[in-house]
Amino acid sequence: MRADSHENRESDLATAYRYFPDLHSLISEALSGVWPPPAEALAPVADSADPVERTAFACEFLLRGVLAREGAVRAMIAATITRPATATARPGIRFGLIDHALRPLDGTLGVTDPEAFAQLKRDLAVVVSAEALFTLMDLCGLDPQAAVASAVRTATSLTQAAVRTIE
Repeated sequence: MRADSHENRESDLATAYRYFPDLHSLISEALSGVWPPPAEALAPVADSADPVERTAFACEFLLRGVLAREGAVRAMIAATITRPATATARPGIRFGLIDHALRPLDGTLGVTDPEAFAQLKRDLAVVVSAEALFTLMDLCGLDPQAAVASAVRTATSLTQAAVRTIE
């Protein structure tokens, strides 16, 4: 029975690779469309003008979604590590979430100090990420809930610091 199971998996993979040239393409297709658009994802905080609250929500939303799809996300990261040219094809949900979460700052920090605003977005891209979550879990030994809380705390701190510069 075990041999049959192994043969079935090999057959399934052979079938999948008829349609997808590599693992990255297969996972990318499997993950496409599973994330809602940023406005829909952040609907619960749509009425908030507080970028700190919005960023915390966006971070938690993304990282809980990563946990729900952990195997596929880890495989996607692994595939892009071995083929760096494919990294830009990874789903970029984090960037849309960050942009949408920081919308209240478009007319303030985005106007008065566009470079600081761009730096905040880059800083958040490091924290609001599957890579950060997996570092906190795998290398720092945090359980998934504590890892999410740590990343949210860091994203919140970064955003609070940026908001203080315009107050």
